[in-house]
Amino acid sequence: MGLCFSSAPTLRYSSLNNPHYPFPGGQILKWPELKVFSFKELKSATRNFKSNRSVGKGRFGLVYKGWLDEKTLTPVKPGSGVGVAIKMFKTKETRGFLLWQFEINVLGRLSHPNVVRLLGYCRNENEFLLVHEFMPKGSLKCHLFEKNHDMEPLSWNTRLKIVIGAARGLAFLHANENKVMFRDFSTSNILLDGNYNAKIAYFWLGEGRPAEEQSHATRSFTDGYYAPEYNTTGQLYVESHVHGFGAVFLEILTGMRTLDIRRAPRQRNLVDWTKTCLSSKKKWKNIIDDRIKDQISPKAALESAQLALKCLEDNRKQRPSMKEVLEGLEAIQDIH
Repeated sequence: MGLCFSSAPTLRYSSLNNPHYPFPGGQILKWPELKVFSFKELKSATRNFKSNRSVGKGRFGLVYKGWLDEKTLTPVKPGSGVGVAIKMFKTKETRGFLLWQFEINVLGRLSHPNVVRLLGYCRNENEFLLVHEFMPKGSLKCHLFEKNHDMEPLSWNTRLKIVIGAARGLAFLHANENKVMFRDFSTSNILLDGNYNAKIAYFWLGEGRPAEEQSHATRSFTDGYYAPEYNTTGQLYVESHVHGFGAVFLEILTGMRTLDIRRAPRQRNLVDWTKTCLSSKKKWKNIIDDRIKDQISPKAALESAQLALKCLEDNRKQRPSMKEVLEGLEAIQDIH
């Protein structure tokens, strides 16, 4: 099956390269769980970074698939051991280095079944690489929206499994001891393993973003996920992610993108367009994805629509916590 990976969300260089950024001067924190790979090991794991080993391309470089021994994490022949994703960052991109540094310092301390695991890293002169567990099913975005005949349409049960896994991961990241934030939580952030277990990827410590850094150009690509408070002030809160999660849940329910210029003008922003449908016991049926309409019970569909609507409240203080969202999803799962 062809894989589909999305590039990581954009990091704002001026946000990270300031006196308040927690990892100045190229500092790398030491985590005993992470292996420091040699460049030679990663060359061997990818057969010298052959083009046919490339499985994705992001803003800061390429992603390759490699093979390592599951216990020792040493290179092995393709098909043996365990597959890993090796991200190679562009050496001329200062922001790429900052992202590499940040992922080590933040991901290195996290461990959860619904968060993509960082296995180790490599720094070799001007080469900066990260080694993650490999997610063979790619991103949720690809399964929902990309035309690929090798991909089976996601059933309602699988979608529910995925959204519950994502909720667990996000609730973990919101825990007081973690406080890891996304600028734009989206279907690109949700990667799937071979059994369609969801794992969250591409994130960093969130301390908000100065309002002067905002512009229509930098925000327009994923505005459909952004909470109102972020669009107006540039500040992120855990409740902002709840709004983004609600937008993702809406995409899962409808099979439609949050923003699509091919739709009629009033329907281009999925959140704005469907809010009236979600609040109506009669209209919500019209927006459920045709591919799952016969698989979801009316009660489960209605409660899903109502939960999404709560997540999308304009007033962030009226949105549920991710713990409450997870409880709501698990209750929906118990319906059938």
